[in-house]
Amino acid sequence: MRRSLPVAVFTALLIAGAAGAAPPPQHAVQKPATSAATGAPAAPKLSPADQKRMQAIQQYQHDLVSVVALRADPDYLLGAAVLAKPFQNETPGLDFDSLSQRAASAPNAGAVAEWARLDLCQTKDDCPNAKAFDYLKQHAAGNAAVWIVALDMAAEKKDAKAERAALDKAAAAQTYDDYYGKTLAGVAKAVAVLPPLADTMQGAHDGQPDTADGVRVLVAVNATDAHLRPNLKPVVELCAKDAVAQSADTRKACLKLAHTLQWGSSPIARAVGLHIQGDLDPGGKAQADRASRNLAWQVQQYSSLLQHGLTNATFASQWLAAARNGGTELSLMLATLRANKVAIDAPAAAGSAGQ
Repeated sequence: MRRSLPVAVFTALLIAGAAGAAPPPQHAVQKPATSAATGAPAAPKLSPADQKRMQAIQQYQHDLVSVVALRADPDYLLGAAVLAKPFQNETPGLDFDSLSQRAASAPNAGAVAEWARLDLCQTKDDCPNAKAFDYLKQHAAGNAAVWIVALDMAAEKKDAKAERAALDKAAAAQTYDDYYGKTLAGVAKAVAVLPPLADTMQGAHDGQPDTADGVRVLVAVNATDAHLRPNLKPVVELCAKDAVAQSADTRKACLKLAHTLQWGSSPIARAVGLHIQGDLDPGGKAQADRASRNLAWQVQQYSSLLQHGLTNATFASQWLAAARNGGTELSLMLATLRANKVAIDAPAAAGSAGQ
């Protein structure tokens, strides 16, 4: 399992991919020292006014947890759980474990809350959480993301037979969904429950959120920045051209999975799917490279819009409303671009630069 890649870093990976390079191994990319929403350093020297404002935003997030925890709806409960995750020594019942368990146990909860609980582990050896993973294998067997987690586990144990079995199950799955969109929907719903107080915006400068919905966008983006993703590195390795050269069946499974990844839930999955497609299908390489360049462009433009949204109340409101619909990360990105009349295809001049 991996944490998400913030938009700015993911863009850099896509540019490399669009230029013909393989995407770097996910586990080799550390969480960067910049914020996806603001581009600000993770540990800047803050003025007293900035510190006060950031403390007010943290308090707002804490207050949201306390209020939203009173709900019974699984979406809101999951949103409260995600918002609670950064806080230590929470009041019993207001911690991530308790809230995510309530979300998972609520009627019509689905698989998303169990996915969020995969990293509730005491040690590396008992990750992913066995109970949550068993639920997903039983109730979300048609989701390739579940079997890519299994593939990653097999790769760590150097169990080639289990890797191949997991690859076959992933290739046979109908969809790929890492549940980011559904998790974000819960958070976006949760931040609507309380208005941010004036001190969360007072003295904002240099692109910092200066509207109520701008603060909500910042809180939602930051809270979901640590969303769990399957580690796709073993897929890239297992489906490399040299690795499948001696097995037509493996090549076939990899191409089938590549198609599922391309039309899955996340930009990073689409990038990996396009990379595998271009690597294993020379006849489709030009089309895959073109799609990769377009994807790089889309992520860059979406990142810029999100940053702009921190100080643009109209955009922030529009984005939060779209996020609450519970689509996928990829569908939200494309819908946001279209709503703001941004071209989906990269300009011709951007092809060589990956912009």
